[in-house]
Formats: sequence, C-alpha cells, structure tokens
Amino acid sequence: MDKITFLGAGSTVFAKNVLGDCMLTEPLREFEYALYDIDPERLEESYLMLSNINKNSNGQKARIVKYRDRCEALRGARYVINAIQVGGYEPCTVTDFEIPKKYGLRQTIGDTVGIGGIFRALRTIPVMLDFVKDMEKVCPDALFLNYTNPMAMLTLAMLRASSIRTVGICHSVQVCVPQLLYRLGLPQDHVKYRIAGINHMAWLLEITRNGEDYYPEIKRRAEKGPVYKPYTREMLKDYPQLLYPEYEFTPEKHDDLVRFEIMKQFGCYVTESSEHNAEFMPYFIRKNHPELIEKYQIPLDEYPRRCRIQIEHWKQLKKQLVGDEKLTHVRTHEYPSYILEALETGKPFSFAGNVRNDGLIENLPKDCCVEVTCVAGQGGIQPCHVGNLPHQLAALNMSNIGMQQLTVDAALTGKKECIYQAALLDPHTAAELTIDEIHSLVDDLIEAHGSWLPEFK
Repeated sequence: MDKITFLGAGSTVFAKNVLGDCMLTEPLREFEYALYDIDPERLEESYLMLSNINKNSNGQKARIVKYRDRCEALRGARYVINAIQVGGYEPCTVTDFEIPKKYGLRQTIGDTVGIGGIFRALRTIPVMLDFVKDMEKVCPDALFLNYTNPMAMLTLAMLRASSIRTVGICHSVQVCVPQLLYRLGLPQDHVKYRIAGINHMAWLLEITRNGEDYYPEIKRRAEKGPVYKPYTREMLKDYPQLLYPEYEFTPEKHDDLVRFEIMKQFGCYVTESSEHNAEFMPYFIRKNHPELIEKYQIPLDEYPRRCRIQIEHWKQLKKQLVGDEKLTHVRTHEYPSYILEALETGKPFSFAGNVRNDGLIENLPKDCCVEVTCVAGQGGIQPCHVGNLPHQLAALNMSNIGMQQLTVDAALTGKKECIYQAALLDPHTAAELTIDEIHSLVDDLIEAHGSWLPEFK
C-alpha cells in the first residue's frame, strides 16, 4: 500500500484539509495515511477526526495509522508532508517577540525574516535535518512537501544538506491575485498573471485581462483605496486568527496600505500580506517615527495575537471536529492533493513552489531559494524559468537573501558569527539597532532559547 506521511499531524485543522483532500482524490483514496506528532493528545485527536472522514467520505478505503516512532511513520512513504512548529507559542514565539521589545525592536509576524525569523529557523532546521536523515534511510525516494516557516531558510537548508527531493509550499501566491482584485472590486474573469521572487516577497510581475495589461487599472483603483475587506468573518470561520482586530476600514485606512505603498514606489504588487512586508523592509516600523504605525495601519505583535486566538478557538472547534462521528469533508483549495494527483496520473498541475535557484531567476544567487511557478506531472515537479527580475525587485529580494543564507550557514556550521552577520544584514533590525545592540540581542536570544537551540561557537 502506498503511503503519505504527515509530520506535525497535531495541526488538526490543517491535517483535515490536506489529508481530507487527498482521501477525496481518486488515485490517493487507498493510500495509507501515516500520522506523526510529538504531542500524543493532538495526534489522537487528528487520528479520530481523519478516521471519521475516511469512514464517511471515503468508504473506509484508506488506512489511517498513528505513529509515535518517526522512522516507522516514514518507512516506505511515497510522499511526506511537513507542518511542524518547533517551540510553539510558549515559550519560543513569546521569546522571539518579548526580548527584542526590550531593545525597542517591534515585529508583526516574525516567522519569515527579521530577528524572529532568524531564531525560528535556528531552532527548526536541526529538527528538519533529522527528518531528512530518517528519510534517507527509510524512504529515500520520497517527495518532501514543506509548509513550515521560515519557508525559504528551511527549504534551503534541506536542499544544501540532503539528497531528499524537497519543495516548499505557501499560500501567499495562491491567494494574492484573487484577494487583490476582490478588494479593489475588479473583475476576476479571463485574468492571467506571472509571479516570481522569494517566499513571502514574490512579485506580481505581469497581469492581463482579456489579453490587455491590467496593472494600470489596478494601480488606479489602488490610489482610490479598496472597496472590500479581503476576508469576512464567515469566510474565515475556521481560521478566526486571520481576522484583524476591529479597525477603521475606509479607502484611506485599511489593511493593505504597506503593499500599496510598495507597489507605488517599486512598480509591482508583492504576494504576501502588508503585515508581513512591513517588517521585511526598513521603511515602515521605526521606533523614532511612531506615526508610521497609524499611517500604514501596521498590527504590531500580530502573530502572538493570532496564536492566542487560535488556542482559544481550538477549544471550541475540538468537539466539532474530533467528537463528530458523522464528520465529512469537501475538497479544499490546498495544493498537496492536486500536486500528488498530478504526479500519480500525469495530468499537469501548476503551482507556486519554493525550490533551489538553478538559473531560474538569473539575477538572484544560485545558492538561494526562490518561489516560482512549478508544474507537477508525469516527469515529476519541474520549476519554470523566469529570467531576470526588474532591478529594483531583485534588490529588495537580495536584501533578505543574504540574511537567509547566513542563517542557514549558522545552522549547518554552528558558527555564532554567522548569526550576528545575519542579524546585522536584516533590513528592519539594522534600521533600528546599533551593531553593539544587535550583538547583545543575539546573545540574549540564544540564552533565552536554551535547549531549544543547538550550541553555537
């Protein structure tokens, strides 16, 4: 029996969508679904939930198995899907945010770049490398699909250190254009577009409607301000943490001012949200310019807020998902089932993937992770060539890539100097703190993380 292994299966809502989708996909219906998590209670909850979906929506065709032994969960797997979080909300996310605050360094999400992204990577990469070491022994031909952030750094580390085929998957490209056009009140039919860059900072390079350039109309509407909020409460009933706290919503005051400003200054819309990109660049969060927070509606400490809401929401959702013996599932928009279906049947499926830059984007370094269109099908997963990005967009990507590369260097070599260098090169951190402050902050974060980090010398 072919096998899909899900690492981090205690992410119950996400496991429902990803594995529930797979069970509703014809060539995947009779697979074994191997569940692994270090939290036995959450593992059991996901097992019960997926068993009910298998019974009610898949006629018991699949085999749902829970594992506490990671090697056994991986043994013989054809596909491995990863959605772990190392260190959780407490203690590690709290540490990532609270210690930098003492230095006057504020963050919004802290899961991609910045000082929070650096330390999230440093505690996660060793675990990911343990995964692929196990895979090299028990399922060396498996495809590894990674959902865990910081996407670019984790994927790059795995590509450098392992022979396992690895592709990173993110939602940002998937929802970028539909959300943009929806919020501006623009038609979405007959639209084609091209996106490329790095994770959470990929660029909407071209967009046409009925064969004509759509950007002039998008920029004209953006100057006037959006018509709709990107999400309603009903749209996010299963993900309430993504709903912003109540704020004034007008054409002048809304939740995408940062991205609209980036598009105005640099010419292209960026895929990931304004709250993310506010901390990717040195322009928006400045302790000596607090008025920028109001001007751009920047939600400081947004990720910890989401974590707290998600924890409370799970208490309500748990009974609905785990206790419902009649639970069914409807296939969602999540990528994995469509990717695996394409690989199993040979019917092509295009998606945005994070892969090694083997000449795909010519004016970004070869030793970096890029986000480009990939096609899954009979020949496996093939990334598409992009060529050169516009100089200003490549420069913005490069401002993050150096930090990513040095963080991976630190994780693979154990050299503390690489952590200092990564932090010194991070645009937001460097704009707020002196060299001495950055060194001190890194030392404080290493000490606070304790055993969550390997030893650095």
